[in-house]
Amino acid sequence: MLARGQVYLVSPPPGRDSKRSRALVVVSRQTLCDSRADKVVCAPVNSAAHGLSSEVTVGAAEGLKHESVINCDQLALVPKATLTHYLGALSAPKLRAVRDALRIALAVE
Repeated sequence: MLARGQVYLVSPPPGRDSKRSRALVVVSRQTLCDSRADKVVCAPVNSAAHGLSSEVTVGAAEGLKHESVINCDQLALVPKATLTHYLGALSAPKLRAVRDALRIALAVE
């Protein structure tokens, strides 16, 4: 079952560099994850941090190989069918940090 805060490794679309798979974190509300909608909103995980308040640090505890950041400024609509290679999930404190980073990225009060 797909859930908010889960981390997946996703292969690029056909025609792109197949070695450039990337980790994504599901950030859609759980209601959308549970619905019949075929896409969810995800935030990419980047290996390089830029010190932005819209980034959240993650690493081995979330199933990743090395320290990285969730970049809440680069949201993407992703087909649920591509979220098959599960890596891990965010803890409750990390989910709260992502919520705060999303507020900053989207300028939502």
